[in-house]
Amino acid sequence: VQLQASGGGLVQPGGSLRLSCEASGTFSRIDVMGWYRQAPGKSRESVAIITDDHRTDVSDSVKGRFTISGDTAEKTAHLQMNGLTPEDTAIYYCYVITDWSSRTWGQGTLVTVSS
Repeated sequence: VQLQASGGGLVQPGGSLRLSCEASGTFSRIDVMGWYRQAPGKSRESVAIITDDHRTDVSDSVKGRFTISGDTAEKTAHLQMNGLTPEDTAIYYCYVITDWSSRTWGQGTLVTVSS
């Protein structure tokens, strides 16, 4: 399984960014797609997930600001991030869970929120 992540970059506080993740490779099904993030000096934090039955969830820290969309059948997911604050600065890691048990991580995308 390979993941191609895109988006990210530098944005001012209050701005928006959109991350995308596309999966490819050999697997029977994608069960979950999502993102974790890791800020400097902090542990990795789950940000958002989307499941194969189209359920979505985001962490309390980003609720109301971030939205996950996509379709596991299309092997793509997107994370729309609005109202960004410096506390959102982190490396964002896309991941997928395929065939009920195998987790694959993307390469990480840096999001920097700064004026």
